[in-house]
Amino acid sequence: MSSTHTTLRRTLRRTTVVTALTTAGLLTAAGSAFAHVTVHPDSYPKGATDGTLTFRVPNEEDNADTTQVQVLLPADHPIPSVLVTPEPGWTAQVKTTKLKNPIKTDDGTINEAVSEITWTKGKIEPGQYQDFSVAFGQLPDDADQLAFKTLQTYSDGKVVRWIEEPKAGQAEPENPAPMLKLTKAADSTAASAPAAPKASAGDSTTRGLGIAGLIAGVLGIGTAAVALYRSRSARP
Repeated sequence: MSSTHTTLRRTLRRTTVVTALTTAGLLTAAGSAFAHVTVHPDSYPKGATDGTLTFRVPNEEDNADTTQVQVLLPADHPIPSVLVTPEPGWTAQVKTTKLKNPIKTDDGTINEAVSEITWTKGKIEPGQYQDFSVAFGQLPDDADQLAFKTLQTYSDGKVVRWIEEPKAGQAEPENPAPMLKLTKAADSTAASAPAAPKASAGDSTTRGLGIAGLIAGVLGIGTAAVALYRSRSARP
């Protein structure tokens, strides 16, 4: 067997090992993420209206079903209203609370906001997950992120509290709360950007003359190249 074939086989073996290790690392990271309750999408513009949030709840137990999911909405940055998407086998209950500081909107003053949503009478079996979706009327515009603390109850009585908020520069907590990032409003950049000046008739004429000059220059270069080629071809 030649040295070239031997080197090729060694290279292929190394590539296979590296690929296997990389895949294993990705699966481990994915498994860790699947074990958490998360919200999707994970970001919305500040003050967004008529959107949908989906809470993904996996079952991380081997011998128990998830029988209740309770999502607590932020009280310091309230969400005035939500509509719950019906999930087969589950019953949803929405609770509201009075606001200490009413929210003033174009449609009037809002004195109450949603405080929690609880899903019961269903089950998530081991190795499965369930998506719970809600439509919101409007998100707050005075926060950079929202924490949706969640309580997950199992059929054996165990309650997992996904209530820890991650902090910058620190490792992810053991039971992180689903976090929604609030980004800069989409229309704020457009509103603050200066309007582009309108082109005048003089500008249009100048651009036209410039384009015409450019075309003439290209044609001139092409003509000179043809003449040079012909002159060289005519030489013995």
